[in-house]
Amino acid sequence: MHESEFLIVGAGIVGLTIAQALVDRGATKVTVIEKERGLGFHASGRNSGVLHAGIYYPPNTLKARLCLQGNLLMQDYCLKKGLPLIKSGKVIVARNASELTTLFSLYERAKENGASVELLDEAALAKLEPNAKTYQQALRSHYTAVVDNKAILNALHQDLIQSNRVQCLFGAKLLTLFDEFTAQTSVGKIRFKYLINAAGAHADRIAQLFGVGKEYYFIPFKGIYKKLKPSFAHLVNGSIYPVPHLGNPFLGVHFTKNIHGDVYVGPTAIPALGRENYGLFSGIDKEMPKIILNELLLYCTNKEFRKVAHEEPKKYSSSYFYRDARQLVKTLQPDWLMPASKVGIRPQLINVCEKKLMMDFMVVKERHTLHILNAISPAFTSSMAFAKYVVENYYCTSSP
Repeated sequence: MHESEFLIVGAGIVGLTIAQALVDRGATKVTVIEKERGLGFHASGRNSGVLHAGIYYPPNTLKARLCLQGNLLMQDYCLKKGLPLIKSGKVIVARNASELTTLFSLYERAKENGASVELLDEAALAKLEPNAKTYQQALRSHYTAVVDNKAILNALHQDLIQSNRVQCLFGAKLLTLFDEFTAQTSVGKIRFKYLINAAGAHADRIAQLFGVGKEYYFIPFKGIYKKLKPSFAHLVNGSIYPVPHLGNPFLGVHFTKNIHGDVYVGPTAIPALGRENYGLFSGIDKEMPKIILNELLLYCTNKEFRKVAHEEPKKYSSSYFYRDARQLVKTLQPDWLMPASKVGIRPQLINVCEKKLMMDFMVVKERHTLHILNAISPAFTSSMAFAKYVVENYYCTSSP
């Protein structure tokens, strides 16, 4: 039987950074289990690679407190390790006069959260992003950057292995509990003193093995992207985002130039039929009826979810997707967009009892277990700061 002081379930960005934070605070025996055969199979390896800068999140939430701090820590890490990093910034544009009020609210919220932002008129915007289109004003974010998310995952993994205090087991799925301090996994039993659940889209399931969070459930949303044909990639310098609807957690279809110079357009936020439903049918499993039932309950009771349900499925239509993207730029033709293989799943936590979307990160401690719920965007950006927060607030390991 394998024994460890800390057992972390999930080797995504949250699990790996928590493992590193534990080592930094003196932990000597940490085991990370990952059901996949390698890193980055799901959200941590499928996101857009954008480091967000703390603009969108209500002050005093965990997202607001940790996003910008995590951004700067990750930028420093990339510089230290020689990993790809482009400090490209971002502009948020208003599609019409009615969005200006929200744009100005974002500006005030961003300043309160410590973000470096400025308002731009149309002439100033044209100097930064000549093809971006806005109504009178736009918002510029200075600290937004793009990174290679898989390169970061691999570097963190190597750091953990080299510490000689962490073992990462791949192809190791948590199946059930043998007893309250022993996990039965697909590679055998693992005895632990503390368990940290960082299982991403499956975190609610793991929590409920311990009787935790029975009122919560994940609804998966599928993010589909398109790409600008390479000959038109020069039309975008950094990232061009729309003014979002602040009542829901999705930022809308946007343009982002990644570290390779490819410009991705998306993602959608289409309700999916499985936690790993990346294809049209792949990833749909026996949980589909439960997902649909919870979606119907939300549709009937939650106005913001109803807006998403009405709007997002339309983006399966290439013409509708094009018209949505076209609102952000001066020049775009339908045949400039090509299919992209990138597809992500955003697991959105809902409170089933209250019929509402949970908007912030959530950490639930129950005796010797800790459960990271709703680790959605900007979880990748926030991860290094979030990991420090978790270890410093929930564990009594001492600095070496």
